[in-house]
Amino acid sequence: MPSVRGHWSEEAACRGVDPEGLFAESAQQTRAKEVCTGCPVRIECLAEALDNRLEFGVWGGMTERERRALLRRRPSVVSWREVLESARREQEQPRAGRSAAREGLHVNRRPSPVSRSL
Repeated sequence: MPSVRGHWSEEAACRGVDPEGLFAESAQQTRAKEVCTGCPVRIECLAEALDNRLEFGVWGGMTERERRALLRRRPSVVSWREVLESARREQEQPRAGRSAAREGLHVNRRPSPVSRSL
């Protein structure tokens, strides 16, 4: 579903960053990944890279090596965006409310980061 705001990249934290820094190698990738911390469209960015098998650069806080490893671990995933958004929703539910949500009860939700254990 397209965003009302426009393309997700318009909201990206790296929008004004030198692209060379995002396609760095080795130790410089750590700096590139720091740009992704707290980015409001991190999931959309990572999903784009995974769904399209982008081979180079840091996308959504993951290096090409990290993305390849994830793709090898989960070869049956058709839509990474769905997987990542589902993981985010799961993380947003308070632990005590998870069982209540499974039983159809409404619970208060608070934002938290997406699980890195995908």
